[in-house]
Amino acid sequence: MKYWSIRFVIPLGFALAGVMLIAGRSQAAEPASLKVDVNQKGAPVSKYIYGQFIEHLGRCIYGGVWAEMLEDRKFYYPVTDKYDPYRPDREMPKDTKFPVIIASPWQVIGPAGSVEMVKESPFVGAHTPRAAAGSGLRQNELGIVKGKKYAGYAWLKSVGAGAKALVSLTDSGEVNLGDIAAEYTKYPFEFTAGDSTDKASLSVKIEGQPCLIGTVSLMPADSVEGMRADTLQLLKELNSPVYRWPGGNFVSGYDWKDGIGDRDRRPPRKNPAWTGVEHNDFGMHEFMAFCRLVGTEPLVVVNSGLGNADNAVAELQYANGAADTPQGKLRAANGHAEPFAVKWWAIGNEMYGNWQLGHMPLADYVKKHNAYAKALREVDPSIKLVGVGDTGPWSEGMMQNCADYMDLVSEHFYCRDKADLAAHVKQIPDNVRRKAEAHRDYRRRFEALKGKDIDISLDEWNYWYGPHVFGELGTRYFLKDGLGIAAGVHEYVRQSDIMFMANYAQTVNVIGCIKTTKTDAAFETTGLVLKLYRERLGTLPVAAKTQSPLDAIAALSEDGKTLTIAVVNASMDARELPLSVEGAQLAGSGQKWQIAGNDPQAFNDPGQPPRVQIEQCELKEVGPNLALAPCSVTLFALPLK
Repeated sequence: MKYWSIRFVIPLGFALAGVMLIAGRSQAAEPASLKVDVNQKGAPVSKYIYGQFIEHLGRCIYGGVWAEMLEDRKFYYPVTDKYDPYRPDREMPKDTKFPVIIASPWQVIGPAGSVEMVKESPFVGAHTPRAAAGSGLRQNELGIVKGKKYAGYAWLKSVGAGAKALVSLTDSGEVNLGDIAAEYTKYPFEFTAGDSTDKASLSVKIEGQPCLIGTVSLMPADSVEGMRADTLQLLKELNSPVYRWPGGNFVSGYDWKDGIGDRDRRPPRKNPAWTGVEHNDFGMHEFMAFCRLVGTEPLVVVNSGLGNADNAVAELQYANGAADTPQGKLRAANGHAEPFAVKWWAIGNEMYGNWQLGHMPLADYVKKHNAYAKALREVDPSIKLVGVGDTGPWSEGMMQNCADYMDLVSEHFYCRDKADLAAHVKQIPDNVRRKAEAHRDYRRRFEALKGKDIDISLDEWNYWYGPHVFGELGTRYFLKDGLGIAAGVHEYVRQSDIMFMANYAQTVNVIGCIKTTKTDAAFETTGLVLKLYRERLGTLPVAAKTQSPLDAIAALSEDGKTLTIAVVNASMDARELPLSVEGAQLAGSGQKWQIAGNDPQAFNDPGQPPRVQIEQCELKEVGPNLALAPCSVTLFALPLK
């Protein structure tokens, strides 16, 4: 396939050498300039390079997307008189606000032995707490905001006539639920927070007679279909076109059937890949509601680890089957008569790794993948399939043996910290380019790929380093990371002929571009970059050439009337970048957006004034030079005559 580079118009074989040569030149020897040639156009940029990934891990979904405030609300862990639920992960700061749950977070109210776990006919899971009269349960460490409303409920069952229940929230009053029925009944309650604190407690006290506590829930009253309103607002601004779910390593031990039906009756499980409890509150229906609310497409990953093809077929039929099919009928009974019409399906995650549940040798896995693909396409021939890849022997084997059984091939990479700013930034585009060049090589070498365009879905990519400030894998990102993500998008644009999809991992909290506390949410520097490029960058690449440490791309808007130019300045020097444009004439005005700062380590924190923002200004006159701030990402929109 024809190769072209935005940065250089040179043959593929010399592309990497050209990058290295220019990166090594001194600025004194050749001052930076930017030359744009509108006549040299590349393949249109796929909107799917702005994809995202969410996994059931840490606080990505629970504590990030999902609004439930209570941990272990279905009592996976037994409630005991010993209250010691938390431990910091070794990667977390010692004063972390988001420790790992290793035991029940419910504290007994009352004397020792007044709460016991009953295994006979549990409400959900393996057991249900039975609280004696005069006792009850309390959960601490809740975040509330003064004046904000909170709504919840408890499923309760009286053991003997005359049981009563009182529910209270710190400084927010008490609700008398009255007499408790002899059968499990759902009792709602609501509070208006009397103060703002991260140390609030919700208490359920039992009086008169013993009572079984089936499950409890508490959410902000402004939650939207069970999702955090503040997180949703930022996700809408991010405007990602596709979300990959539910994993990640998680999917290889996940049974999708645990996540359907009555949410309160779905079984709690130990997270199969990570720490903590999987509540199964966020399943297929919730993910589809999430996609509808943020205006995105779903990409569902099926379990090819410990799972089997029959279970994957049932999941596909549940999502896409008519209401008269066996699984479609079940979906309709669970509240959604119309099919979800999921187009994108991925078979497995990182099955090349010995850390993956169900990992097997490549020779065995190619057979498993093909069996899955055949079975899934028999149920719905219209779906698009993503296969597991990993540049090197694994991807080579998949491309040679599974080319007829996938539409895209997955690739992953993560980068760590580097002290030098330019080197830190450069890691991301270098890895994107490495993946693209490897797959072009496969297309040339493998007969199985003749006449086929199996493009890349780089469905996990990011920086991953530093302490877990926001819970498990909740790393913080800095301005320098935003520059690297911008440079990564630049490389996706350069490789637009083969890079079809890229899903930034993992959206919220867990190595995510959005971070949340218990009560606030904010864009990381990386999220600001993705939001800006998704909103403003053109879709038809044209050739652009500059010198390191500047990284520039250019693209026309969809209507061809505006030239957009994006530049990463991975230095601490302000620059005046001479611009020349061939093949078009600038109208003379324009707009400019920049993300910049004098400190590469600048970061944003939820609930605090942003240190890093998108700044916009009008350009009444576009001169011969483009002004670039130090340590910056700058995007220009320049109308054409």
